[in-house]
Amino acid sequence: MITKGQALLTKEDFHNRADLPSWLYKEYETFHTTVTDKTFPCFFGMSGELKGELRYAYISQDDWSNLPNAVESFLDLFKQPNYKRHGLFVFVEPFEQEGALDDYRQQFWDILQYLHSVDKVEWPENSPRNPDHYLWDFHFAGEPVFVFGNAPAYKKRKTRHLGNAMVLGFQPRKIFQGLEGTEKGGIMSREKVRKRVEVWDQLPKHPDIGHFGDPTHNEWKQSFIGDDIVPIQGKCPFQHKSLLL
Repeated sequence: MITKGQALLTKEDFHNRADLPSWLYKEYETFHTTVTDKTFPCFFGMSGELKGELRYAYISQDDWSNLPNAVESFLDLFKQPNYKRHGLFVFVEPFEQEGALDDYRQQFWDILQYLHSVDKVEWPENSPRNPDHYLWDFHFAGEPVFVFGNAPAYKKRKTRHLGNAMVLGFQPRKIFQGLEGTEKGGIMSREKVRKRVEVWDQLPKHPDIGHFGDPTHNEWKQSFIGDDIVPIQGKCPFQHKSLLL
């Protein structure tokens, strides 16, 4: 049984612990090499990895029970005074054979649905439950969190390919304070990153990428974008407990 304290990993754990799954060491090394490349588009990820400010966790294909403790421990970091703008990256044990992008997308939403099913904290009363609402975002332990997926099936959008494992990134809304979509600093930093992403991917910005609070935008669609420039169609796979039949 992995305890709450053991569920959340630091950069040092990959060098000092010998009890982690063998696949995880390999996938972390690929992740580290990728995000510390000097041309990597995301300054936040690069800086956080170099400074040891990122946190990590993992789940296997048949056991996701480690995840709730890891996410809760991660969110606890933000209760500390002068907290860092940490990000959490969760490695999912690779499939035996690489899947199609839709396979990873389905598992991504299954994992979030599982996380929601075991969440003991009610979402804030004024938070939309329906993903079609432009102010909807995912919550866990009472905190709004943006979660995005990276997977080996991304062939064109290389910024979303971080190795042979699917990697879920968790970013609490708190880290975007002062960098919101309507704030000058947020607009400038976002545009810089997106231009660098377009260079890496050799593709225009995906049409579903926007900023939270935009009435024309659905937050869930940018959680797992396509490997193309085609808007995502259909309904969000996620369902809030209160809306389940």
